[in-house]
Amino acid sequence: MKPKPNKNPLQHLRRDKRAISPAISTTILTSAVIVMLLVTTTFANNYLSQRIAENEFSAMKQFMQTIGLQLDDVAWTIGRTQTVRYASMYGQVNFESAALNYTVYVNDLPVASFSAGMLLFNMPTSKFNLGNGYSALIFPPSRSFLQQGTSAPVSHVFVIEIVPMNDGNYIRIVVAPSIRMLNSTITTGGTTKNYYNFYFPILASGNNPRISPTVTLQGTSVNVLTHGDINKIKLQVDFPKSGLGFDSSFFNFAHLTEEVNVPSDSILQFYTSEVIVSLGTQG
Repeated sequence: MKPKPNKNPLQHLRRDKRAISPAISTTILTSAVIVMLLVTTTFANNYLSQRIAENEFSAMKQFMQTIGLQLDDVAWTIGRTQTVRYASMYGQVNFESAALNYTVYVNDLPVASFSAGMLLFNMPTSKFNLGNGYSALIFPPSRSFLQQGTSAPVSHVFVIEIVPMNDGNYIRIVVAPSIRMLNSTITTGGTTKNYYNFYFPILASGNNPRISPTVTLQGTSVNVLTHGDINKIKLQVDFPKSGLGFDSSFFNFAHLTEEVNVPSDSILQFYTSEVIVSLGTQG
């Protein structure tokens, strides 16, 4: 006669000496839960850090655009000072001196050359990045370093990511000085003269104690270069620190040379302003 099958498998499991003890099974389950919590926590922290860095970068784009606009307000009033505060967890605002050099030609002859620095907000690509080679213009809409009109800016603000570079791997927001041109016609005593006025802020490094996250701009001087009897103006840009990576591909201007054909016997007035840039001078 066949034995009756055991209808209760738990009784068989309890009789099975190969079964895992409750203590061991509890330990395994607890370890699995801990591993899952660690993985989840790491993912959540990385996701949160990435979102914070993304929001910070977006806020700093607005901040650097504000710096570019404030530059025009400060440059042409001697002694005027403007301090702008920012907040950053991952990046830092730096100043790079003599990064751009503009040469002025009159009737194909060089008459002056001006060098200026630039401001950069550098964020490590380990915290936030948009891809090597990424480039985007914030303002103005044109990539020409020569802007025309009374409302034209005297700076370019753009985002660039080129890695590696000598100073590290960063995605950067850059404020680079550019040139504004105005044209006017003045008639005096029956004689009409065409005036071509250019405005260029020369950014120079000031005190940088970095006591606080601030950028201070101070206009210290305004000078003018005047030439008459001209029929052609040419402006050319070059990059003294191209060996460090700050070359033509970094600035990505539409052209390295801009020519302005003007009526004969016109007058050139090229205004330059020295603007001292200080980092962290106010607590």
